[in-house]
Amino acid sequence: MAINWFPGHMHKAQKEIKEILPTIDVVIEVCDARLPFSSENPMITEIRGDKPLIKILNKSDLADPELTAKWLAYLESQHNVKAIASTAKTIPSLIRKLVPNKDETGKQINAVIMGIPNVGKSTLINTLVGKTKAKVGNEPAVTKGQQRIRLEDGLYLLDTPGMLWPKIVNENSGYRLAVSGAVKDTAFEHDDIACFAAEYLLQAYPERLSERYKLDELPQQEVELIEALGKRRGCVRSGGHVDFHKASTILINEIRDKTLGGLTFETPEMIEEEQVHFARLQEEKIAAREAKKAARGRGRKNKR
Repeated sequence: MAINWFPGHMHKAQKEIKEILPTIDVVIEVCDARLPFSSENPMITEIRGDKPLIKILNKSDLADPELTAKWLAYLESQHNVKAIASTAKTIPSLIRKLVPNKDETGKQINAVIMGIPNVGKSTLINTLVGKTKAKVGNEPAVTKGQQRIRLEDGLYLLDTPGMLWPKIVNENSGYRLAVSGAVKDTAFEHDDIACFAAEYLLQAYPERLSERYKLDELPQQEVELIEALGKRRGCVRSGGHVDFHKASTILINEIRDKTLGGLTFETPEMIEEEQVHFARLQEEKIAAREAKKAARGRGRKNKR
């Protein structure tokens, strides 16, 4: 299953970024520290070329600190990439360090900042400039036009709308984005999101679940876990049946507001395995399409 979404303003933003990129010295991408891979935009790698890239793992206070450190090291191993999970105050000096030839000669430095919707980019910019320059909201896709912001003498930042890419091939990434709130809850069935999260949490953070939901014996299956926490939270209908949707909502909310502590939903090793898996699936789909096309072609010839 490939997940498709591409609102009109995102398509326009991608086109505009490609047009202004020749004037840009440094590209900044804001990612969610809870899902550093799933929240990155593959189009950015495609369009930035060899320009220096700063990866900012935002919302690191919501993530697992040990895995954040692991991700920073992994990202830094990539070509021409600097990865940070720190305060906005370090960003201007880092931009200047990445283009020393311009900084030393006093030439204007232009940076562009990008990120998927609801990743916290606007809040980061507001912290960076010390006042409200970018619109901030809790819903995805608040910023819908480019903004040029002066950070300090000779240093300018171009803000862009939050962009998703046309198709998410790795469906696990789509679910992780939904768990974090990066895409609207209407993009997925809420119960499915909760089941995906519960399955991962049972493997990665079993102690947290036991402690939070006072479970002496942790269920082995995600559905059983959600039903167990539903009973603990009083989500029981007449007849003793658990209101599964209500229990699912509680789990998702407690993930997002850090009630369950700092959580990270992917590791570099996990992502590398998934990339191989989904690349193979794509190859199989393409091969199947080509086989069908060839069969149709043979069928037409036989009718003549």
